[in-house]
Amino acid sequence: MAFDLESLAEATSGAIGALVSTSILYPLDTCKTKYQAEVRAHHQQKYRNTADVLWEAIANGQVLSLYQGLGTKNLQSFISQFIYFYGYSFFKRLYLKKTGNKTIGTKANLIVGVAAGACTVIITQPLDTASSRMQTSKFGKSKGLWKLLSESSLSEAFDALGISLLLTTNPSIQYTAFDQLKQRLLKRQLKEKTSTNSSPEALSAFSAFVLGAVAKCIATFVTYPAIRCKITIQAADLDDNNETEEAESKKQKTVSGALYTIWKREGLLGFYKGIEAQVLKTVLSSALLLMIKEKISKSTWVLLLALRRYLFMTQTRLKSA
Repeated sequence: MAFDLESLAEATSGAIGALVSTSILYPLDTCKTKYQAEVRAHHQQKYRNTADVLWEAIANGQVLSLYQGLGTKNLQSFISQFIYFYGYSFFKRLYLKKTGNKTIGTKANLIVGVAAGACTVIITQPLDTASSRMQTSKFGKSKGLWKLLSESSLSEAFDALGISLLLTTNPSIQYTAFDQLKQRLLKRQLKEKTSTNSSPEALSAFSAFVLGAVAKCIATFVTYPAIRCKITIQAADLDDNNETEEAESKKQKTVSGALYTIWKREGLLGFYKGIEAQVLKTVLSSALLLMIKEKISKSTWVLLLALRRYLFMTQTRLKSA
């Protein structure tokens, strides 16, 4: 299949949107992750809520440590969103070309989303694991990306890969819902217009924000227990663990061990510990990502067209010289 410029434009705008939204919301993400990673009985918990993590950083003069691992997280977000959006757009266009359909159905959209998500996870899992360990390390004691990767075995770098593959249903549900809602909204807006416009329609910033928030909220509630297990498995080991806690920590590094530990120490509600912060962070992040993507997608498309034309003209001049 020929080089897909439209898929590249989608991937680039999506990756830039992910980079900006990740940077803006990173302190909230760090507080959320540290709170979710703590698996203890209620009377032994260090953090009662996500705000306690923030107050600990302020009290210890470690506010900047809320940004530990930001570079790795941004790298992981940029690469993963680029791969996801490119794969999603590419597979979607391939499906429409092979079937001859003008639109893609919900089931096919889900399959396309999962396929794109699986490719993304396999490539970026070591970066995801490293960023989680940086965020859950003690404030001011986070290791660098290269040191974390060099100290970890290959299996450790791919901790929770199975759960991450399962969680590919999360963005696929989100983007499918967003895409379907977007198409319906644009069709309604098009009917209300008296004059025709040949240029591609785009959502307003507010509409993209609202639709992104609704889509992500639903996906988060459905998949949250798996999200909690994933963070528990990927969390950094504490330096001051005693032998008993160290043995328990090793058990938590497996899916069955994480499930058993959460159930034993926190009960059924433990699988939804921190869901408020997760919903707030993911909804804001996804809504910002999609809002930014919608607003810069046209500019990205124009820039790529100009770049392709420039390269073509340069190549033609070289041949004629």
